[in-house]
Amino acid sequence: MSTEEFMLDTDDLTRRMDGAIHSLRTEFASLRTGRAAASMLEPIHVDAYGQMTPINQLGTVNVPEPRMVTINVWDKAMVGKVEKALRESGLGINPQLNGTIIMLPIPELNEERRRELTKVAGQYAEHARVSIRNLRRDGMDQIKKAKAKNLSEDDAKFWEDEVQEMTDKYIKLVDQTLEAKQQEIMQV
Repeated sequence: MSTEEFMLDTDDLTRRMDGAIHSLRTEFASLRTGRAAASMLEPIHVDAYGQMTPINQLGTVNVPEPRMVTINVWDKAMVGKVEKALRESGLGINPQLNGTIIMLPIPELNEERRRELTKVAGQYAEHARVSIRNLRRDGMDQIKKAKAKNLSEDDAKFWEDEVQEMTDKYIKLVDQTLEAKQQEIMQV
């Protein structure tokens, strides 16, 4: 079997590694850093009209200033349910009502909470690294199988280097993303 016959699907590996990075960024977006962001409300769902509905489908979410998120609830009957979901969400934010507008003042984070959040961010990053290493293993397994079917040593080495290079690139990206998030969290 020559290199022309064996083609490792590097596009698939890249797509799956991109998925791990995307997942990491989504997890990071849910970490409250003391700055207001509409994305921090994404995991919260409200029991509305008989089903669990994301907040952004019940009202307009705005960030009028760096430490404030507002939700303009479209249906007056839903204001109480949205407020209740926010209180029970574990975000640690106390919603304030003003008619159909719910204001969420984002409190300053204390030093201890910031350190906890950097640890959580580190755990998220480690999960992403593990995912990427598992994808590396998948790629290496494909190469081993091809080697068993007469793929030459040189060709196998070429593909192994390709997979390793890709893995290193994505692990470095995870580390850079983590470092940026930790700086954001520790910024006072």
